[in-house]
Amino acid sequence: MLLELVAVAFWAMLPAYVPNNVAVLAGGGTPIDSGRTMGGRRLLGDGKTWRGTAVGTLAGFVLAQALTALAPVVLRTTGVAVPTFPVTAAFGLAFGAMLGDITASFLKRRTGRERGASFPVVDQLDFVAGALGCAALLDFAWFSTTFSLPVLGVVVVLTPVLHVATNVVAYVLGLKDEPY
Repeated sequence: MLLELVAVAFWAMLPAYVPNNVAVLAGGGTPIDSGRTMGGRRLLGDGKTWRGTAVGTLAGFVLAQALTALAPVVLRTTGVAVPTFPVTAAFGLAFGAMLGDITASFLKRRTGRERGASFPVVDQLDFVAGALGCAALLDFAWFSTTFSLPVLGVVVVLTPVLHVATNVVAYVLGLKDEPY
């Protein structure tokens, strides 16, 4: 059933969806690149900080543990078997999402884009690639069981829609300088 597939995909990705949003709220502080440059451009920029990365990763990890505790309740009440998150997978999804976003910032700077500039497709799927890559690297058995091809397909379609919607909301609330 499509609704169940969407629910499982969303649940499985929640620990990766949350970190970058929390990082925006908790960010600030020392930039990861400490102002260093490459080819006359910042490596990452002021928007990628140690505090934002740490707090975002922690938020995604804690959320994964809460979802694991709630999974039996979801199964009992809805009949939908949502995934649980071993520690390695929880960390991989959360930290990987942050790493994917950091990598995209590096690529933006290398291609001459300034902080906040649009980078279509990369902006919507950078954290997904990082999260899935880290989760697969740290817990391949869990990853391969959880992210079947249909689930991955839903993630690739659903994520850009959610990404644009949450960015517009953050923009309207004054939490972001641009709506993308």
